Amino acid sequence: MQEYDIIVLGTGIKECILSGLMSLNGKKVLHIDRNSYYGGESASISPLEQLYKRFKVPRPAEPLGRGKEWNIDLIPKFFLASGELVKILVHTEVTRYVDFKVIQGSYVYKGGKVHKVPGTEEEAHASDLMGMFDRRRFRKLLLFALNFDVRNPGTYQDMDPNSMSVRDLFSHFDLGLDAMEFTGHAIALHSSDSYLDQPFLETINRIKLYSESLSRHSASPYIYPVYGMGELPQGFARLNAEYGGTFLLNRAVNEVVMDNGRILSLPSTQLFLCKQLICDPKYVPNRVRKVGRVIRVICLLNHPVKNTHEAQSCQIIIPHTQANRKSDIYISVVSGAHNVAADGVYIATVSTAAETSNPEREVQPALELLEPIMQKLIFVSRSYDATNHFEAECEDIKDMYRRITGAELCFRGAKRHQSHNSDEDSR
Repeated sequence: MQEYDIIVLGTGIKECILSGLMSLNGKKVLHIDRNSYYGGESASISPLEQLYKRFKVPRPAEPLGRGKEWNIDLIPKFFLASGELVKILVHTEVTRYVDFKVIQGSYVYKGGKVHKVPGTEEEAHASDLMGMFDRRRFRKLLLFALNFDVRNPGTYQDMDPNSMSVRDLFSHFDLGLDAMEFTGHAIALHSSDSYLDQPFLETINRIKLYSESLSRHSASPYIYPVYGMGELPQGFARLNAEYGGTFLLNRAVNEVVMDNGRILSLPSTQLFLCKQLICDPKYVPNRVRKVGRVIRVICLLNHPVKNTHEAQSCQIIIPHTQANRKSDIYISVVSGAHNVAADGVYIATVSTAAETSNPEREVQPALELLEPIMQKLIFVSRSYDATNHFEAECEDIKDMYRRITGAELCFRGAKRHQSHNSDEDSR
Protein backbone atom coordinates (compact mmCIF):
# COMPACT_ATOMS: atom_id res chain seq x y z
CA MET A 1 0.00 0.00 0.00
CA GLN A 2 1.48 3.34 -1.10
CA GLU A 3 1.22 6.27 1.34
CA TYR A 4 1.20 9.97 0.52
CA ASP A 5 1.01 13.15 2.55
CA ILE A 6 -1.86 14.42 0.41
CA ILE A 7 -4.11 12.90 -2.25
CA VAL A 8 -5.98 15.25 -4.59
CA LEU A 9 -9.05 14.02 -6.48
CA GLY A 10 -10.06 16.01 -9.55
CA THR A 11 -8.08 18.42 -11.71
CA GLY A 12 -10.23 21.52 -11.46
CA ILE A 13 -8.45 24.85 -11.10
CA LYS A 14 -8.67 24.96 -7.30
CA GLU A 15 -7.55 21.36 -6.92
CA CYS A 16 -4.55 21.87 -9.23
CA ILE A 17 -3.49 25.12 -7.52
CA LEU A 18 -3.58 23.48 -4.07
CA SER A 19 -1.81 20.39 -5.41
CA GLY A 20 0.98 22.56 -6.83
CA LEU A 21 1.29 24.57 -3.60
CA MET A 22 1.52 21.41 -1.50
CA SER A 23 4.24 19.95 -3.74
CA LEU A 24 6.05 23.27 -3.59
CA ASN A 25 6.00 22.94 0.21
CA GLY A 26 7.73 19.58 0.01
CA LYS A 27 4.67 17.37 0.47
CA LYS A 28 4.39 13.99 -1.23
CA VAL A 29 1.31 14.42 -3.44
CA LEU A 30 -0.75 11.98 -5.51
CA HIS A 31 -3.20 13.59 -7.96
CA ILE A 32 -5.97 11.45 -9.49
CA ASP A 33 -8.69 12.30 -12.00
CA ARG A 34 -11.37 10.04 -13.43
CA ASN A 35 -11.21 11.98 -16.70
CA SER A 36 -8.54 11.70 -19.38
CA TYR A 37 -8.15 15.52 -19.46
CA TYR A 38 -7.38 18.33 -17.01
CA GLY A 39 -9.88 20.89 -15.74
CA GLY A 40 -12.99 19.05 -14.52
CA GLU A 41 -15.98 21.40 -14.74
CA SER A 42 -13.61 24.27 -15.55
CA ALA A 43 -12.10 22.50 -18.57
CA SER A 44 -11.55 24.08 -21.98
CA ILE A 45 -13.32 22.18 -24.76
CA SER A 46 -11.37 21.63 -27.98
CA PRO A 47 -11.83 21.06 -30.87
CA LEU A 48 -15.18 22.76 -31.49
CA GLU A 49 -16.84 19.46 -32.46
CA GLN A 50 -16.40 18.24 -28.88
CA LEU A 51 -18.63 21.08 -27.66
CA TYR A 52 -21.48 19.93 -29.90
CA LYS A 53 -21.01 16.34 -28.80
CA ARG A 54 -21.04 17.35 -25.13
CA PHE A 55 -24.33 19.26 -25.47
CA LYS A 56 -25.77 16.92 -28.12
CA VAL A 57 -26.67 19.72 -30.53
CA PRO A 58 -26.09 20.10 -34.29
CA ARG A 59 -23.50 22.46 -35.70
CA PRO A 60 -24.74 25.84 -36.98
CA ALA A 61 -25.15 26.18 -40.73
CA GLU A 62 -22.57 28.97 -40.93
CA PRO A 63 -18.96 27.67 -40.99
CA LEU A 64 -16.93 28.59 -37.91
CA GLY A 65 -13.36 28.01 -39.00
CA ARG A 66 -11.20 25.05 -38.11
CA GLY A 67 -12.21 23.10 -35.00
CA LYS A 68 -8.69 23.18 -33.57
CA GLU A 69 -8.79 26.98 -33.44
CA TRP A 70 -11.28 26.74 -30.57
CA ASN A 71 -10.75 26.42 -26.82
CA ILE A 72 -14.14 27.02 -25.21
CA ASP A 73 -14.17 27.43 -21.44
CA LEU A 74 -17.15 25.94 -19.64
CA ILE A 75 -16.62 28.31 -16.70
CA PRO A 76 -14.57 31.34 -17.79
CA LYS A 77 -13.10 33.50 -15.03
CA PHE A 78 -11.16 36.74 -15.51
CA PHE A 79 -8.29 37.67 -13.16
CA LEU A 80 -7.67 41.08 -11.63
CA ALA A 81 -4.14 42.09 -12.65
CA SER A 82 -3.16 42.85 -9.04
CA GLY A 83 -5.34 40.12 -7.51
CA GLU A 84 -4.57 37.06 -5.42
CA LEU A 85 -4.39 34.58 -8.30
CA VAL A 86 -1.72 36.63 -10.06
CA LYS A 87 0.27 36.66 -6.81
CA ILE A 88 -0.03 32.86 -6.62
CA LEU A 89 1.06 32.52 -10.26
CA VAL A 90 4.14 34.69 -9.66
CA HIS A 91 4.96 32.98 -6.34
CA THR A 92 4.84 29.51 -7.90
CA GLU A 93 6.42 30.63 -11.19
CA VAL A 94 3.57 29.01 -13.14
CA THR A 95 3.87 32.10 -15.36
CA ARG A 96 6.61 30.07 -17.08
CA TYR A 97 3.90 27.84 -18.51
CA VAL A 98 0.96 30.19 -19.14
CA ASP A 99 0.72 33.43 -21.15
CA PHE A 100 -1.88 36.13 -20.53
CA LYS A 101 -3.46 39.02 -22.42
CA VAL A 102 -5.47 41.93 -21.10
CA ILE A 103 -9.27 41.99 -21.41
CA GLN A 104 -10.15 45.01 -23.53
CA GLY A 105 -13.02 46.50 -21.55
CA SER A 106 -15.04 46.50 -18.31
CA TYR A 107 -18.69 47.50 -18.64
CA VAL A 108 -21.86 47.80 -16.57
CA TYR A 109 -25.49 47.71 -17.69
CA LYS A 110 -27.78 50.62 -16.82
CA GLY A 111 -31.06 51.79 -18.30
CA GLY A 112 -31.03 49.40 -21.25
CA LYS A 113 -27.48 50.25 -22.34
CA VAL A 114 -23.90 49.13 -21.67
CA HIS A 115 -21.54 51.74 -20.16
CA LYS A 116 -17.78 51.77 -19.56
CA VAL A 117 -16.94 51.34 -15.86
CA PRO A 118 -14.92 54.36 -14.65
CA GLY A 119 -11.91 53.26 -12.64
CA THR A 120 -9.75 56.38 -12.73
CA GLU A 121 -10.32 60.09 -12.06
CA GLU A 122 -10.07 60.81 -15.79
CA GLU A 123 -12.66 58.13 -16.67
CA ALA A 124 -14.95 59.39 -13.90
CA HIS A 125 -14.83 62.89 -15.38
CA ALA A 126 -15.95 61.59 -18.79
CA SER A 127 -18.42 58.92 -17.61
CA ASP A 128 -22.06 59.07 -18.71
CA LEU A 129 -23.05 56.91 -15.71
CA MET A 130 -23.17 59.97 -13.46
CA GLY A 131 -24.15 63.61 -13.47
CA MET A 132 -21.63 66.41 -12.96
CA PHE A 133 -21.92 66.54 -9.15
CA ASP A 134 -21.76 62.76 -8.71
CA ARG A 135 -18.60 62.65 -10.84
CA ARG A 136 -16.84 64.94 -8.39
CA ARG A 137 -18.11 62.97 -5.39
CA PHE A 138 -17.08 59.66 -6.96
CA ARG A 139 -13.57 61.00 -7.67
CA LYS A 140 -13.25 61.90 -3.99
CA LEU A 141 -14.26 58.35 -2.99
CA LEU A 142 -11.79 56.92 -5.50
CA LEU A 143 -8.99 59.09 -4.13
CA PHE A 144 -9.87 58.00 -0.58
CA ALA A 145 -9.70 54.34 -1.63
CA LEU A 146 -6.35 54.74 -3.40
CA ASN A 147 -4.81 56.44 -0.35
CA PHE A 148 -6.41 54.08 2.17
CA ASP A 149 -3.99 51.91 4.16
CA VAL A 150 -5.40 49.73 6.94
CA ARG A 151 -2.04 49.96 8.73
CA ASN A 152 -2.17 53.77 8.78
CA PRO A 153 -5.14 55.24 10.70
CA GLY A 154 -4.15 58.62 9.33
CA THR A 155 -5.75 57.55 6.01
CA TYR A 156 -9.12 56.77 7.61
CA GLN A 157 -10.35 60.41 7.57
CA ASP A 158 -11.87 59.93 11.04
CA MET A 159 -13.97 56.97 9.87
CA ASP A 160 -13.63 53.51 11.46
CA PRO A 161 -13.41 50.88 8.66
CA ASN A 162 -14.33 48.10 11.09
CA SER A 163 -17.58 49.65 12.34
CA MET A 164 -18.81 52.22 9.81
CA SER A 165 -21.04 50.61 7.15
CA VAL A 166 -20.57 50.93 3.40
CA ARG A 167 -23.93 52.64 3.22
CA ASP A 168 -22.72 55.29 5.67
CA LEU A 169 -19.43 55.61 3.77
CA PHE A 170 -21.29 56.31 0.51
CA SER A 171 -23.51 58.75 2.39
CA HIS A 172 -20.39 60.49 3.75
CA PHE A 173 -19.25 61.11 0.15
CA ASP A 174 -22.85 61.97 -0.83
CA LEU A 175 -22.95 59.43 -3.68
CA GLY A 176 -26.18 59.12 -5.65
CA LEU A 177 -27.92 55.78 -6.17
CA ASP A 178 -26.48 55.28 -9.67
CA ALA A 179 -22.90 55.83 -8.48
CA MET A 180 -23.49 53.54 -5.49
CA GLU A 181 -24.77 50.79 -7.78
CA PHE A 182 -21.89 50.62 -10.25
CA THR A 183 -19.30 51.18 -7.51
CA GLY A 184 -20.60 48.29 -5.43
CA HIS A 185 -21.29 45.85 -8.24
CA ALA A 186 -18.91 46.67 -11.12
CA ILE A 187 -15.87 47.92 -9.16
CA ALA A 188 -16.09 46.29 -5.70
CA LEU A 189 -17.65 43.26 -7.47
CA HIS A 190 -20.33 42.47 -4.90
CA SER A 191 -23.07 40.24 -6.33
CA SER A 192 -25.90 41.50 -4.08
CA ASP A 193 -26.63 44.51 -1.86
CA SER A 194 -25.93 42.79 1.47
CA TYR A 195 -22.50 44.48 1.53
CA LEU A 196 -24.08 47.89 2.13
CA ASP A 197 -24.69 47.15 5.81
CA GLN A 198 -21.26 45.56 6.41
CA PRO A 199 -18.16 47.45 7.68
CA PHE A 200 -16.55 49.26 4.75
CA LEU A 201 -13.04 47.79 5.15
CA GLU A 202 -13.52 44.96 2.64
CA THR A 203 -15.33 47.12 0.09
CA ILE A 204 -12.77 49.93 0.16
CA ASN A 205 -9.99 47.37 -0.31
CA ARG A 206 -11.89 45.92 -3.29
CA ILE A 207 -12.22 49.36 -4.86
CA LYS A 208 -8.50 49.93 -4.33
CA LEU A 209 -7.65 46.54 -5.86
CA TYR A 210 -9.75 47.30 -8.94
CA SER A 211 -8.08 50.69 -9.42
CA GLU A 212 -4.56 49.29 -8.89
CA SER A 213 -5.27 46.50 -11.38
CA LEU A 214 -6.55 49.03 -13.91
CA SER A 215 -3.35 51.08 -13.53
CA ARG A 216 -1.40 48.10 -14.92
CA HIS A 217 -3.44 47.96 -18.12
CA SER A 218 -5.36 51.00 -19.26
CA ALA A 219 -8.04 49.03 -21.14
CA SER A 220 -9.40 47.12 -18.12
CA PRO A 221 -8.20 45.64 -14.80
CA TYR A 222 -8.61 42.05 -16.06
CA ILE A 223 -6.30 39.55 -17.74
CA TYR A 224 -7.08 36.12 -19.22
CA PRO A 225 -4.97 33.12 -20.29
CA VAL A 226 -4.05 32.76 -23.94
CA TYR A 227 -5.75 29.51 -25.11
CA GLY A 228 -8.26 29.72 -22.25
CA MET A 229 -8.70 28.63 -18.65
CA GLY A 230 -7.64 25.06 -19.38
CA GLU A 231 -4.04 26.27 -19.44
CA LEU A 232 -4.09 26.94 -15.68
CA PRO A 233 -4.75 23.40 -14.40
CA GLN A 234 -2.09 22.12 -16.81
CA GLY A 235 0.37 24.78 -15.63
CA PHE A 236 -0.05 23.83 -11.98
CA ALA A 237 0.06 20.14 -12.93
CA ARG A 238 3.49 20.75 -14.48
CA LEU A 239 4.56 22.51 -11.28
CA ASN A 240 3.38 19.53 -9.22
CA ALA A 241 5.25 17.11 -11.47
CA GLU A 242 8.40 19.25 -11.30
CA TYR A 243 8.38 18.92 -7.51
CA GLY A 244 7.81 15.17 -7.47
CA GLY A 245 4.04 14.88 -7.65
CA THR A 246 2.44 11.77 -9.15
CA PHE A 247 -0.45 12.03 -11.61
CA LEU A 248 -2.99 9.34 -12.50
CA LEU A 249 -5.44 10.46 -15.17
CA ASN A 250 -8.35 8.42 -16.48
CA ARG A 251 -8.53 6.48 -13.19
CA ALA A 252 -11.86 5.82 -11.49
CA VAL A 253 -12.08 6.21 -7.70
CA ASN A 254 -14.51 3.66 -6.26
CA GLU A 255 -14.53 4.78 -2.65
CA VAL A 256 -12.94 7.09 -0.06
CA VAL A 257 -12.71 5.55 3.43
CA MET A 258 -11.77 7.10 6.80
CA ASP A 259 -9.83 4.70 9.05
CA ASN A 260 -8.61 5.89 12.48
CA GLY A 261 -7.86 9.38 11.19
CA ARG A 262 -6.25 8.09 8.02
CA ILE A 263 -7.81 8.35 4.58
CA LEU A 264 -7.96 5.45 2.14
CA SER A 265 -8.52 6.26 -1.51
CA LEU A 266 -9.63 3.27 -3.50
CA PRO A 267 -9.19 3.55 -7.27
CA SER A 268 -10.41 0.69 -9.40
CA THR A 269 -7.13 -1.27 -9.29
CA GLN A 270 -5.02 0.18 -6.45
CA LEU A 271 -5.24 1.22 -2.80
CA PHE A 272 -3.61 4.44 -1.59
CA LEU A 273 -3.24 5.87 1.91
CA CYS A 274 -2.93 9.54 2.83
CA LYS A 275 -3.04 11.88 5.80
CA GLN A 276 -5.08 14.60 4.07
CA LEU A 277 -7.48 14.59 1.14
CA ILE A 278 -8.37 17.44 -1.23
CA CYS A 279 -11.14 16.68 -3.69
CA ASP A 280 -13.72 17.89 -6.14
CA PRO A 281 -17.14 17.52 -4.43
CA LYS A 282 -18.23 15.02 -7.10
CA TYR A 283 -15.89 12.42 -5.60
CA VAL A 284 -17.67 12.50 -2.21
CA PRO A 285 -21.34 13.20 -3.02
CA ASN A 286 -22.51 11.91 0.39
CA ARG A 287 -20.50 14.67 2.11
CA VAL A 288 -21.79 17.55 -0.03
CA ARG A 289 -24.69 19.88 0.76
CA LYS A 290 -26.43 21.61 -2.14
CA VAL A 291 -26.64 25.38 -1.58
CA GLY A 292 -27.63 26.60 -5.04
CA ARG A 293 -27.38 26.32 -8.81
CA VAL A 294 -25.74 28.51 -11.45
CA ILE A 295 -27.22 29.08 -14.89
CA ARG A 296 -24.64 29.34 -17.67
CA VAL A 297 -25.23 30.07 -21.36
CA ILE A 298 -22.45 29.80 -23.94
CA CYS A 299 -23.26 32.04 -26.93
CA LEU A 300 -21.37 32.09 -30.23
CA LEU A 301 -21.51 35.47 -31.98
CA ASN A 302 -20.24 36.79 -35.30
CA HIS A 303 -20.03 40.37 -34.01
CA PRO A 304 -18.70 42.32 -31.02
CA VAL A 305 -21.21 43.31 -28.34
CA LYS A 306 -22.92 46.63 -29.04
CA ASN A 307 -21.64 49.74 -27.21
CA THR A 308 -18.33 48.07 -26.22
CA HIS A 309 -16.26 50.05 -28.76
CA GLU A 310 -15.74 46.92 -30.91
CA ALA A 311 -13.91 45.21 -28.02
CA GLN A 312 -12.44 41.80 -28.84
CA SER A 313 -12.90 40.84 -25.18
CA CYS A 314 -14.78 42.38 -22.27
CA GLN A 315 -16.70 41.90 -19.05
CA ILE A 316 -20.27 43.14 -18.62
CA ILE A 317 -22.10 43.16 -15.28
CA ILE A 318 -25.86 43.60 -15.03
CA PRO A 319 -26.64 44.69 -11.43
CA HIS A 320 -29.60 42.78 -10.02
CA THR A 321 -31.77 45.89 -9.69
CA GLN A 322 -31.50 46.48 -13.44
CA ALA A 323 -33.02 43.04 -14.09
CA ASN A 324 -35.45 42.88 -11.14
CA ARG A 325 -33.52 40.02 -9.57
CA LYS A 326 -31.81 39.20 -6.27
CA SER A 327 -28.36 38.58 -7.77
CA ASP A 328 -26.29 40.05 -10.61
CA ILE A 329 -25.91 38.66 -14.12
CA TYR A 330 -22.40 38.35 -15.59
CA ILE A 331 -21.25 38.28 -19.21
CA SER A 332 -17.70 37.44 -20.28
CA VAL A 333 -16.68 37.91 -23.91
CA VAL A 334 -13.52 36.49 -25.51
CA SER A 335 -12.45 35.84 -29.10
CA GLY A 336 -9.55 34.97 -31.37
CA ALA A 337 -7.56 37.70 -29.60
CA HIS A 338 -6.97 35.14 -26.80
CA ASN A 339 -6.65 32.21 -29.25
CA VAL A 340 -9.90 30.64 -28.05
CA ALA A 341 -12.04 31.08 -31.20
CA ALA A 342 -11.77 31.38 -34.96
CA ASP A 343 -11.19 34.86 -36.41
CA GLY A 344 -14.33 36.97 -36.46
CA VAL A 345 -16.20 34.83 -33.92
CA TYR A 346 -16.84 35.73 -30.26
CA ILE A 347 -17.64 33.51 -27.28
CA ALA A 348 -19.97 35.24 -24.81
CA THR A 349 -20.75 33.34 -21.62
CA VAL A 350 -23.67 34.44 -19.44
CA SER A 351 -23.93 33.31 -15.81
CA THR A 352 -26.08 34.00 -12.78
CA ALA A 353 -27.42 32.30 -9.67
CA ALA A 354 -30.63 30.39 -10.43
CA GLU A 355 -33.67 31.89 -8.72
CA THR A 356 -36.54 30.20 -10.61
CA SER A 357 -37.30 27.02 -12.54
CA ASN A 358 -37.04 28.89 -15.86
CA PRO A 359 -33.29 29.53 -16.36
CA GLU A 360 -33.41 30.94 -19.89
CA ARG A 361 -35.94 33.57 -18.86
CA GLU A 362 -33.70 34.63 -15.96
CA VAL A 363 -30.82 35.50 -18.27
CA GLN A 364 -32.98 37.10 -20.98
CA PRO A 365 -31.70 40.67 -20.29
CA ALA A 366 -28.16 39.46 -21.02
CA LEU A 367 -29.15 37.48 -24.12
CA GLU A 368 -30.89 40.56 -25.56
CA LEU A 369 -27.59 42.46 -25.30
CA LEU A 370 -25.85 39.78 -27.34
CA GLU A 371 -28.32 39.43 -30.22
CA PRO A 372 -28.03 38.18 -32.90
CA ILE A 373 -26.72 34.87 -31.48
CA MET A 374 -25.51 32.14 -33.87
CA GLN A 375 -25.52 29.31 -31.31
CA LYS A 376 -26.78 29.15 -27.73
CA LEU A 377 -25.94 26.36 -25.25
CA ILE A 378 -27.61 26.43 -21.83
CA PHE A 379 -26.57 24.35 -18.83
CA VAL A 380 -26.81 24.42 -15.03
CA SER A 381 -23.72 23.84 -12.88
CA ARG A 382 -23.33 23.18 -9.16
CA SER A 383 -19.68 24.10 -8.67
CA TYR A 384 -18.01 27.53 -8.89
CA ASP A 385 -20.04 30.66 -8.29
CA ALA A 386 -21.78 32.75 -10.96
CA THR A 387 -19.21 35.56 -11.04
CA ASN A 388 -16.88 35.80 -14.04
CA HIS A 389 -13.86 36.85 -11.97
CA PHE A 390 -11.62 34.67 -9.78
CA GLU A 391 -11.39 36.67 -6.53
CA ALA A 392 -13.94 34.62 -4.54
CA GLU A 393 -12.26 31.37 -5.63
CA CYS A 394 -8.89 32.72 -4.45
CA GLU A 395 -10.31 33.39 -1.00
CA ASP A 396 -11.51 29.77 -0.94
CA ILE A 397 -8.03 28.56 -1.95
CA LYS A 398 -6.38 30.62 0.80
CA ASP A 399 -8.87 29.32 3.36
CA MET A 400 -8.27 25.70 2.34
CA TYR A 401 -4.49 26.24 2.41
CA ARG A 402 -4.81 27.61 5.95
CA ARG A 403 -6.87 24.61 7.10
CA ILE A 404 -4.54 22.10 5.45
CA THR A 405 -1.23 23.57 6.62
CA GLY A 406 -2.18 25.59 9.70
CA ALA A 407 -0.38 28.60 8.17
CA GLU A 408 -1.31 31.57 6.01
CA LEU A 409 -0.44 31.48 2.32
CA CYS A 410 2.50 33.90 2.25
CA PHE A 411 4.09 35.23 -0.92
CA ARG A 412 7.07 37.05 0.59
CA GLY A 413 10.27 35.31 1.49
CA ALA A 414 8.77 31.84 1.08
CA LYS A 415 11.31 29.06 0.76
CA ARG A 416 10.97 26.84 -2.28
CA HIS A 417 11.87 23.18 -1.87
CA GLN A 418 14.22 21.76 -4.44
CA SER A 419 12.47 19.94 -7.23
CA HIS A 420 13.15 16.27 -7.77
CA ASN A 421 12.24 13.70 -10.35
CA SER A 422 8.56 12.92 -10.80
CA ASP A 423 7.08 9.49 -11.25
CA GLU A 424 4.23 11.04 -13.20
CA ASP A 425 2.18 8.33 -14.89
CA SER A 426 0.11 10.38 -17.28
CA ARG A 427 0.02 13.87 -18.73
